[in-house]
Formats: sequence, structure tokens, C-alpha cells
Amino acid sequence: MADGLSVFLVEDEALIRMMIADMVVELGHHVVAEADNVQDASAFAMTAQYDMAILDINLMGVYVDPVADLIERRGKPFMFATGYGPELLPSLLRRRPILRKPIAMDQLKAMIDSLFPGAPVKAPH
Repeated sequence: MADGLSVFLVEDEALIRMMIADMVVELGHHVVAEADNVQDASAFAMTAQYDMAILDINLMGVYVDPVADLIERRGKPFMFATGYGPELLPSLLRRRPILRKPIAMDQLKAMIDSLFPGAPVKAPH
């Protein structure tokens, strides 16, 4: 983890996905896999090597909870990035951290810090 965390990013809006990826890199981490739909995200969830995941709740009208379930089965921490509230999540996933869109760098940093206390990160600019 000296080189930061490996992040799996799931977001259907390309510009938002690029913005979040840039923030992850600026915080000293790296994005190792990206997906914009549930099918690709499910495959990556089970095969990619990552420390944590950031998941948009709604991918082109399909909820991401099957992907979250796969990540949870692997024992990997994840957070949701969404404009929606926790009431749209299945009850077992409501306890997961939710990063509200539009995402601010300090909020992303705080969320990562809460999942990985003591992880080396750069201060946001």
C-alpha cells in the first residue's frame, strides 16, 4: 500500500468516471479497473485485483447491488457514489458509506481514510 490503494471504479457517466478517477490519482491511489455497466462490473468484481471499490448505484437504469454483493463476498470494502439516498439500497447494503454527488475531493479523501485508517494518501489540492 506504499504506492496507494488499488481502486475499482464503477460509473456509467464517462465524464463523472474520469473526474473520480482523477481524484483517486490525485489522492495518491490508482484505478485498476473501470466499468460502466452491471455485466462488466460483475466480471471485474470477481477477477480484478483491487483494495476497494467505488460504485455508482444506478448504471443505465440498472441498480448496482448484484455487483456490490459480489464485492462483499470477496471481503473488499466499497462505497457508493450517488445522488440517491440510502433508501434505494437493499437493506443489507445500507450500512455502506455513501459519497454524495457532486463529489468533493475532501469528501472522497475522508471516505477512503475511514475505510483504510493510516493508508498513505496525499493531501487534496
